[in-house]
Amino acid sequence: MKHAFSFAALLCALAVQAQEQPKLATVRLNSGMYNISAELARTPQQREIGLMGRRSMGDSEGMLFVFEQPGLQCFWMKNTLLPLSIAFIADDGTVVNIADMKPQSLDSHCSTKPVRYALEMNKGWFAKRGVKAGSKLDGEPFGPR
Repeated sequence: MKHAFSFAALLCALAVQAQEQPKLATVRLNSGMYNISAELARTPQQREIGLMGRRSMGDSEGMLFVFEQPGLQCFWMKNTLLPLSIAFIADDGTVVNIADMKPQSLDSHCSTKPVRYALEMNKGWFAKRGVKAGSKLDGEPFGPR
């Protein structure tokens, strides 16, 4: 019984830790007249945790996942409580494809071609603003390299 208690305590501690993740450094992005304040998930650990455990996110807030090399990027929503939309983005800021994701799902959502960036926003954010494949986002990450 002692092991069951320890395991339960560990799960509880991990859940609390996920909910209390500090906000990461942010970058300002734009889609036309719409401003986005995106937290930057640059390290493998930051990308792994992402928005897990968060219960809310501001309307113009999101998380930009930055990878070292372009690749087919895939995301799931395990332990993520918010319904999200994800845009997979080319180096120049062009949206490659967008997917809607259900909370706490293991369904995989992937880029349709190799990309270095993925931007998660509240579900429907892109659709409400007319952002779709081929749209362009502006901001420091998408500038000249």
